[in-house]
Amino acid sequence: MAHDLSALPPEYLAFWDEHLMSTLTTPRANGTPHVVPVGVTYDAGQRIARVITRKDSTKVKNVLAAGVDGARVAVCQVDRRRWATLEGIARVRTDAAAVADAERRYAERYGRTPSPNPDRVLIEIAVTRALGRA
Repeated sequence: MAHDLSALPPEYLAFWDEHLMSTLTTPRANGTPHVVPVGVTYDAGQRIARVITRKDSTKVKNVLAAGVDGARVAVCQVDRRRWATLEGIARVRTDAAAVADAERRYAERYGRTPSPNPDRVLIEIAVTRALGRA
């Protein structure tokens, strides 16, 4: 079920605040999907999903390979019959302020501060579509 990004149901937004792991799907160079488990946060006001990761990860390489226009990606989470998917355009951000903000958001959602990592970057997803049943 598709949702209006400007009027997401409260239960859908609450689902993105629960302590659940998600998956991130990025396109490989050959067009096949690369799916990995991630922690993700969603800011509905800005329509931005954030994933922190290592700069040498395959998911980062896949996003960078898409070029300056970004990569079409999806993050998804499921809990029994409830599920939610956010689709959008991903870009890699390396600036310290953006990474620190993403780490803070991660700590709020998952109840733990990520270990320090000088190789950490941010995959920032400009969300264009929301699907699900939460």
